[in-house]
Amino acid sequence: MPLPFLTADRAFDTTDHVALPFDDHDQWRRPYRPGSWRVGAAALALLLASFVLLAAVIIVAAGGFAAAGVTLALAVLVILAALRMLRVGTWVSRAGVRRVGFLRTSTVPWAKVTSVRTVQQPVRWLGLPRTVQGQALVLGRQGGEQLLLLTDHNADFLSRVEAFDRAADTVEAWNAEYGVVPATTR
Repeated sequence: MPLPFLTADRAFDTTDHVALPFDDHDQWRRPYRPGSWRVGAAALALLLASFVLLAAVIIVAAGGFAAAGVTLALAVLVILAALRMLRVGTWVSRAGVRRVGFLRTSTVPWAKVTSVRTVQQPVRWLGLPRTVQGQALVLGRQGGEQLLLLTDHNADFLSRVEAFDRAADTVEAWNAEYGVVPATTR
């Protein structure tokens, strides 16, 4: 018994040529899937938050309402941190490229991008202070500034070299489509 509602196949069975929802280039999208390290860390944080919420319920049952409020606030902070951890990464749209960090986000319009290239350089391993030799996708901005977009040793691409190559190629393709074409000199 086929269950078309459980698969993505029915999206391609239509006769009209309407763009699919993910084809909207005006919306911010991540050109890759989050890595297993990032998803695993977020899942562990959510598991910890569930235990903290259980502790808050036990504290309320014991009659410590102030302590339960503090415990509940701690659980909410852990949940928000886990959700933010899942948002971290590089996002692209027609407007530009956005590097979302845990505490800070920076957006560069395509008009201010001078280059997007993959380079060999020391990169941080899982965001820790330890560096290893690896590949990084670097965005060059007007004024000579550089922004590190992706590395092959971060939480999204550790031991997923093919995924890093696909993501780097995708961001470079977005730059080729929406970036400023440099003037040629004769």
